[in-house]
Amino acid sequence: MSQIQTAVPKDETPAGECGYCGQPFPTTERLVLHKGLEHPDQLDKSEREAFTSTFSAEDDSLRQLRLKMLGVLILLYFAFLMVYAVFA
Repeated sequence: MSQIQTAVPKDETPAGECGYCGQPFPTTERLVLHKGLEHPDQLDKSEREAFTSTFSAEDDSLRQLRLKMLGVLILLYFAFLMVYAVFA
């Protein structure tokens, strides 16, 4: 994977820094995900478990967001259909 540079705003302190490559991260969740995706072979058991649980939680959040966006698209579709039916 290509290395994406992250930056923490000057007025904030980073929540953590990768012990393998030194990149700063604004949240511990991003640090855990970075370690699991960029340095999977170097993780110990507790870091792997943290990555698995964080990745699973993020996956659940993304699934929920996708379902909400699908619902919004369906509502928009029917709203436009009703507007067309009334004014056409």
